[in-house]
Amino acid sequence: MKYIEFMKKVLVIAYYFPPSGGPGVQRVLKHVQYLQEFGWKPIVLTVANGDFPARDESLLQKIPQDIRVERTHIYEPYDLYRKFTGKDKSVALDVNNIKKEGQSRSLTESIAEFIRSTIFIPDARIGWMFTAVKAAHHIIKEEGIDMLYSSSPPYTCSLIARAVKRSTGLPWVAGFRDPWTDFLTTPKRWFLPKMIDKALEKSVFTEADAIESAWQGITDDALRKYPSLKPAKFYHVPNGFDSADFPTPVAHENEVCTITYTGSMYGRRNPATLFQAIEQLIRDGQIQAERFRLRFIGRMGAEVMEMIEKTSFRDSIDIVPYVPHRESIRALQQADVTLLIVDEAKESAEIVPGKVFEYIGVNKPILALAPREGAAAQHILDSKSGWVVNQQDIQHIAKILLHIVTSFEQKTLQHSPDTDIIRTFERKEAAHSLAKIFTSLS
Repeated sequence: MKYIEFMKKVLVIAYYFPPSGGPGVQRVLKHVQYLQEFGWKPIVLTVANGDFPARDESLLQKIPQDIRVERTHIYEPYDLYRKFTGKDKSVALDVNNIKKEGQSRSLTESIAEFIRSTIFIPDARIGWMFTAVKAAHHIIKEEGIDMLYSSSPPYTCSLIARAVKRSTGLPWVAGFRDPWTDFLTTPKRWFLPKMIDKALEKSVFTEADAIESAWQGITDDALRKYPSLKPAKFYHVPNGFDSADFPTPVAHENEVCTITYTGSMYGRRNPATLFQAIEQLIRDGQIQAERFRLRFIGRMGAEVMEMIEKTSFRDSIDIVPYVPHRESIRALQQADVTLLIVDEAKESAEIVPGKVFEYIGVNKPILALAPREGAAAQHILDSKSGWVVNQQDIQHIAKILLHIVTSFEQKTLQHSPDTDIIRTFERKEAAHSLAKIFTSLS
């Protein structure tokens, strides 16, 4: 590690930061952990009272002790939303307020969604602007900051960085884990708020000195919408996994073939076609429910829970609530096959969920229900990490499932990934790439 007195300093603006849990926090946390090895000392500006869909207190231990973390108050609207719609305080809104097309909403949900899409632009975290910009200026004065870095979503983080950039002139790298407008999680706005949202998006892409994207589709989406942008300012810094976080594998044998999914599941990301394939195998007498076990670990939407309860093989399904990151990895290590489901939407071919790389990193065969020509599929196939099948190809899903269960029972289930390719997905490599961007701008 380089001596601290020779390091330049970067102010990292991120809403999702420990004790926030979930996959969204991993990218920025790993940048913060490893940037110092490449000459950049991060100072973090985050929220003191965030309304996180999941909390993971264990991640606090991953923050280097010499890193300053400044936490400021945010005016969160979600408690009002829950009260207005009659939802319990414990409800994770990212799981239960996203409806599939065709799903009906109650009157209060419809009114709340209209308010959300009309007033909270670019998102419901806009209330953080009031304290974050002021705190950022204090940090810059006290620390002698050389660079700004924002991590979005929420896209409010980008607006905070834009405001600070305008007042200080500091170089700014805007990081994105997902596209902004017209994405599958974007609220359906009427023309005026939509026009405002797009104007904000374009201004961020224009004013940032560089854009760092977690998957290539984010860059492609921005350049499609705004052709005047310079492609040279966009950098693809892939997600990855950190083998240093993985528990030491221990010998573990399952009595029946165990297929494990970790993470949230709701809306378009659901196991409907997987369940149809299993039901077909059971009806045809090719498989029995006692020969396999499905484990879903994480936050499940109400519609997914309803799907599970309606299956004929409910006793072969385990539902485990959200667990700390390390336990989630352990569960993948103990699986015979891991299950990945990529949201079924027009953007699906370009989506690369961050957990794809952790699935690859645990060195267990992956069954991915995803566009076979998509970016996530390419990583899995290139690294020889498993099977990829389109979500709607029920016959093919059934064929692979039968092969998996039969091979497990015959002890012939094989997995020979390309370790050289997998090694390039280490999180430290991503931090190194980000540091290079900082250095080029400074």
